[in-house]
Amino acid sequence: QVQLVESGGGLVQAGGSLRLSCVVSGRTASTYTMGWFRRTPGKEREFVAAISRSGSSTDYADSVKGRFTISRDNAKNTIYLQMNSLKPEDTAIYYCAADRSTALRTHYDYWGQGTQVTVSS
Repeated sequence: QVQLVESGGGLVQAGGSLRLSCVVSGRTASTYTMGWFRRTPGKEREFVAAISRSGSSTDYADSVKGRFTISRDNAKNTIYLQMNSLKPEDTAIYYCAADRSTALRTHYDYWGQGTQVTVSS
């Protein structure tokens, strides 16, 4: 069973940056397509970004394109989300997800517990 643990969340001012990390354990990270999602109170969970098993393909939500970068280090079983030019509307709980499908926008089977990101104006 794969396990995902996120870290790196926190409080940052608008315009600032944060880097989220997701450590994969229980299975080799390179066998999974990985994604980041976020949820704010009263809203459905929202796709943020995804990366293929090798890291050669990525996909982003329009709302974060050009500001966020997803990457992975399979040797470290870790996936990252670099978030720049943060806006108050980026405030959410951010979740790491994994799936064996090769599709980037898929139904992800495995989820972490989430890490809170708060952007103050």
